[in-house]
Amino acid sequence: MDPGTLIFKSKLLICLFSVISLLNISVYAQVPATQQAGSNWPNRPIKVVVPALTGGPDTLIRVLSPYLAAGLGQPIVVDNKPGASAIIGTDYVAKSAPDGYTFMADSSGFVVKPGIVKKLPYDTEKDFIPIINMASNMGLMLIVHPSHPAKNLGEFIAMGKKPETNFSYSSPGVGNTLHLLGELFLNQAGIKMTHVPYKGGAPAATAVVAGEVTTMLAPIQVSNGFLKAGKLRALAYTLGERTPFFPDVPTFKELGMTDFVTEGGWFGVFAPTGTSPAITNRMHTELKKALMLPEVREKLYGLGFLVVAESQEHFRNYFYAEIKKYAEIAKKSNIQAE
Repeated sequence: MDPGTLIFKSKLLICLFSVISLLNISVYAQVPATQQAGSNWPNRPIKVVVPALTGGPDTLIRVLSPYLAAGLGQPIVVDNKPGASAIIGTDYVAKSAPDGYTFMADSSGFVVKPGIVKKLPYDTEKDFIPIINMASNMGLMLIVHPSHPAKNLGEFIAMGKKPETNFSYSSPGVGNTLHLLGELFLNQAGIKMTHVPYKGGAPAATAVVAGEVTTMLAPIQVSNGFLKAGKLRALAYTLGERTPFFPDVPTFKELGMTDFVTEGGWFGVFAPTGTSPAITNRMHTELKKALMLPEVREKLYGLGFLVVAESQEHFRNYFYAEIKKYAEIAKKSNIQAE
């Protein structure tokens, strides 16, 4: 091959490589930044915002954090941002960059707010990606003081229907999950009671112990100690089967209220809309892996949680259905946040 031909072919190859490189750069430039980030994510600490100081989401994510950090190879920073009934922390996440470094752990109270708060600074359905339902409560107990004359659910409902009866029930505040489930119970039972809000589940249950209110639909982790000490009495339980903690307490279902079956609240993880599917899929995988560990399940069970950890698709469908369900309860009961 003569030198002229060799030089020509070399120049031609250089041109071809240049064109290919330009095409690759052009294609890569069209990929959203969040998708580009997904390939080397994570490469720095990940923040999980809890829009409250304490409670189920905080407990769960702190139990899971060491396992999640090991799986992802980066530290997990739990950032409590309380205020305005969790709206401040939730809005912070909604407006965070969807780069995979900010997530939110919240309770089912998150899906209640759209039905009771007229103007939220975020759109619950559009601004968040549901990633995983970590766990749920173990069901609720309808509790009364041991001296209450009703010995069972039937007697309680019959008394509640009398015009002269003035029953009341407590909850951890206006517009929370337990408040709306209380209203759902009243609707299905056909009785009326006055709602009395308290600042937290423990104070709400203590109010029944003190005789300040008649009853409460209380999570097992809240009512357990009072029931075992004989300071409260349970009339019915909200899951489909009796709890092994209190096997003598019948379910609402077996007592004839077949539609009143509820876990009493759940706890999920969310990402800001726009976060890459590669990132949300990885986050779901690592969270589920941690939740499936026997020692984690046992620890959470001891704390009063039932591990859920289903698919992203199932949680997404459940999330939107829950928003609709609680909006209907709030509308029917005419509940608006204070």
